[in-house]
Amino acid sequence: MAASFRLDGRCALVTGASRGLGQAMAVALAEAGADVAGVATSALDETRARVEAAGRRFTSIAQDLRGPDAARGAVDQAVAAMGRLDILVNNAGIIRRADAVDFTEADWDDVIDVNLKSVFFLAQAAGRRFIVQGGGGKIVNVASVLSFQGGIRVPSYTAAKSGVLGLTRLLANEWAAKGINVNAIAPGYMATANTAPLRADAARSAEILARIPAGRWGAPADLDGAVVFLCSSASDYVHGTVITVDGGWLAR
Repeated sequence: MAASFRLDGRCALVTGASRGLGQAMAVALAEAGADVAGVATSALDETRARVEAAGRRFTSIAQDLRGPDAARGAVDQAVAAMGRLDILVNNAGIIRRADAVDFTEADWDDVIDVNLKSVFFLAQAAGRRFIVQGGGGKIVNVASVLSFQGGIRVPSYTAAKSGVLGLTRLLANEWAAKGINVNAIAPGYMATANTAPLRADAARSAEILARIPAGRWGAPADLDGAVVFLCSSASDYVHGTVITVDGGWLAR
């Protein structure tokens, strides 16, 4: 691997790291040389095993990320365990599906709190840490193809992911001069727990696949290259951008 893509000596905090996209990105960062603190509300044993198999340290943080105190707490725990923080990957997210006319306030608030509010307050806590440490830092927010499109039956998810893209650009504008890179990855239709209901619906799955030029659902490992790039010195002059990893979905 080219030296500019290596992450040796760096410490990363990855949210939603127990499975799916978060686990894959945590492992990819470890394989590139980073120590990893993983945040989740479910067991992180598998992620720990894979990170340690790559020869890197792993710290488990059991944390519900709703609320600014929770975000600060996760960052503080990561720093206490690893000694510093260089990278934040804001991946944790949930989804609720219902027709817009039936969508509840509880489903709206739950998704916005996890998918948007926590993204800001985690970035704020990490940004403060980077500034105190000096030397900059990397923040990668996980957006979505629905940051660009409306989707159907996921109003709070679409609103949150649209907000994530806006926040990414705002934070990049404020922090680029401080050496802090804030960028985003927008996954397309990935084979994860969030899309299990869609993949189980034969008609809906066929409809989605027909729209994807690559002809398949994405796999969590498809994000490896994008996240390593955005967390490495290879992206030092990349600010406020979004890399779509969608099999060509948005190009269609």
